[in-house]
Amino acid sequence: MRDDIKINERAKTLEQKLIEKLETVYDPEIELDIYNLGLIYEINLDENGHCKVVMTFTDVACNCADTLPLDLVDTLKTIDGINSASVEVVWHPVWKLTRISRLGRIALGISPK
Repeated sequence: MRDDIKINERAKTLEQKLIEKLETVYDPEIELDIYNLGLIYEINLDENGHCKVVMTFTDVACNCADTLPLDLVDTLKTIDGINSASVEVVWHPVWKLTRISRLGRIALGISPK
């Protein structure tokens, strides 16, 4: 898991599956997945199998702000051990280009440094 994503111990048990699924959910405007784009801030899984994700968007006027969280919820619920999911969208801290992973920078043609 990325160092800049806060994740609780229960969610860590599903870490690899979470990463795999997060990498399948794309920001349609930037054409990069939300994991490598750095939109995910926090992942918590409770004892009842509810997964809560705290995320942001690159801009407050993002056209996908209504649909992308719903897509993410549907994707998370396909993971064994996650019975339900919710997404909290936050605007602080503000997303910055520095949140894009090295892989994401390469995919977007940005210097990987």
